[in-house]
Parts: sequence; C-alpha cells; structure tokens
Amino acid sequence: MQMFKKLKSKLIYIYLISVISASVSCSDDGSLNIYSVQDDKNLGEQLDQEIKSKPDEYPPYYQNPAANYVQDIVNNIIQSSIIKYRTIFAFKTMIIYNDSIVNAFATPGGYIYVYTGLMKFLDNEATLAGVLAHEIAHSERRHATKRMTKAYGLSVLLSIAIGNNPRTVEQIASNLFSGLYLMYNSREDEYEADEYSFKYLQGSKWYPGAIKFFFDKIKQNEQSNFLTLLLRSHPWSQDRWDKIDAMLKANNIPPPTENNLFTDRYKNIIMTLP
Repeated sequence: MQMFKKLKSKLIYIYLISVISASVSCSDDGSLNIYSVQDDKNLGEQLDQEIKSKPDEYPPYYQNPAANYVQDIVNNIIQSSIIKYRTIFAFKTMIIYNDSIVNAFATPGGYIYVYTGLMKFLDNEATLAGVLAHEIAHSERRHATKRMTKAYGLSVLLSIAIGNNPRTVEQIASNLFSGLYLMYNSREDEYEADEYSFKYLQGSKWYPGAIKFFFDKIKQNEQSNFLTLLLRSHPWSQDRWDKIDAMLKANNIPPPTENNLFTDRYKNIIMTLP
C-alpha cells in the first residue's frame, strides 16, 4: 500500500509538471514566465494607476513641449522592426517632476516614467533616446515578470497548476508592487536592455551608442548621493560601457555628430522645464 501511495504521488507530480509545462509561457530566449503577454499589459495598467494615484510621491509633469517631446521619442523608437509588442503594450510616457532623482523606469506593458532630474542630467537628445530605448527593452523583453517567475519558483507554479489559489498571480504582483520592486533590475537584465537599446536605435535618426555618454556621466558622479536610486535599480559596471563600445565597432558605426546627437534641440527643451 505504501509503495502504491508513493507511485501515485510520483504520477501526480509528473502530471503537474506536464500541466506547468503546458501553461507556462516560454520566451524566445528560453526563459520561463508564468505570466502571459496579456498579464504584462494588465499589470502595467494597474501599476500606472497606482503611480498616478500618488502625485505627492510621483508628481506628474504634463506640460508641453517637454511631455510631447519625450512621447514622440518613444513613438519613433518603437517603429523599429524588432519591436514585438508595438500594438499590444501601451508605450506611454510620463515625466515625474523631481530634479533630485536621476532615474527612469518601466513597468510591464510599456509604461515608462522619466524624472526631470534625469533629463537635466543628460546632454543631448540621442542619450535620452538611448535611455528610453533601454526602458522599452525592459518591457519588451518582459524582464519584470520573468524576474517574478524566477523569484517565486516551482512551489508557486505548482500552486497555480493545482488551482488551489486562483489569485496567486495577482497576489504576487501586489506584493512586488510595494516599493516599486519592479524597478530593480538584475545585471543580466541591464546587459540585455543595453543591447536592445542599441538595436532599436540602429537605423534611427539617433546615434545608436549614445547611452555610452550616460554611462560616462554616471562614472564621473558615481559617489554622488543623487545617483543612489539609479544605481540601486540599474546596476552599473564598466562592462556595460565596454559592450556598447564593442557593438559600435562591430557594426562600423562612425563617430557621432550634431546631426545624430541633437544637442541644441535638447537644450532648448530642457530650458522649458521649471
């Protein structure tokens, strides 16, 4: 009888694993994700509502021309032929009026938030485009929900497969939203977002390696307190600069000029910020 129970348990376990395999989405890089693309979209909408419900913490800046300017850059970037979710994800931007924070972040589903502190920290439009493309990549590559899947592991997958708690996914998301956990990227996610930032800007009007200039400024100000949140949510290393430089050389990209940096135009926009 005991042997029969063990065999039965093993068969149930094998069955559950097969259910999980059938229900969990597999990304094009082979990584598992318990969330569907629609889940990413829904989670992003929920988090966007949460952020907008806290104007004291995330004061919105909707005034033109800066607000339209940032959205127009994103609208151009997502025309890249390798963007997969252009018609599914929102790809909406919001400027957060806080000069003391140098940062930008993205949620699942393509909601992108940019602090005025970051905009004033940068020197040209191409660098802002590189940073925005990096954030687009976090959404496009579904980094947040992949990270959530990895963090909760097999026990949660089994719980979802068994159906004991049909709200498990929503509860996980709710827990991780507290403190904007979704902003905190792994070094591997950062490497991939840098790579796709470069790819998205190839063939665009912007210098594709301009995010290097952002890295230069981070390196120059690495000990500054105003970069604390940025460095916590976007791990920095010299390797990131080196990888972008290697891609520029491998693709024979010539040095940048004003024609693909748009420094003067950027300065004019920054002057409109309070």
